[in-house]
Amino acid sequence: MGPRLSLEEKRKRMMDIFHEMPEPFLLKELERIGPKQKGIVSQSVKDVVQSLVDDGMCHCEKVGTSNFFWAFPSEAAVKRKNKMMQLEKELAQMQAKQKELADLIANAQLGREHTEERGYLLEEMTETEALWNRQQEELKQFKECDPVLMNRKREEAVMAKDAANRWTDNVFIIQSWVRDKFNMDMGEFNKFFGIPAEFDSV
Repeated sequence: MGPRLSLEEKRKRMMDIFHEMPEPFLLKELERIGPKQKGIVSQSVKDVVQSLVDDGMCHCEKVGTSNFFWAFPSEAAVKRKNKMMQLEKELAQMQAKQKELADLIANAQLGREHTEERGYLLEEMTETEALWNRQQEELKQFKECDPVLMNRKREEAVMAKDAANRWTDNVFIIQSWVRDKFNMDMGEFNKFFGIPAEFDSV
């Protein structure tokens, strides 16, 4: 008996079947091919195929009383390319927002005593910078077109976006602190620190 396969390895091997033989299959055909060609036990084939359908990686169409499953290589390539472009765009937006907020923080610290809000904001920025750097490194692997890695990158991009929104909330906290501490009008504060009128959460 061969080594026990993880779910992700089974999914990968099942996609290999679809791409090596680009044609629709009945479930019973996959249950026969899976063990013979890819070492996927027949009892798990149904769950593996369903997980691929749920993730949009393969199609399922009912014809009469039978369900047919397929996933063509050209479709996978287009989906991977589109997702990769979307992720790269989100990363670029996050980098721009990061620089903008880092500049705001630097300006807010000039001539000001350290506050708990600023300390929290700096900690958030450091954590998100580390996350962004990790994403940059993993993006190199992502370009290998691994669909599992793409899904993970999409989730991390959402996390990074949420972190950027937390920065924005903390900038608003600093605005309130300055307003209460120095009796400064918000319009003057924004003008002094160069905060645009449209500044808001992403």
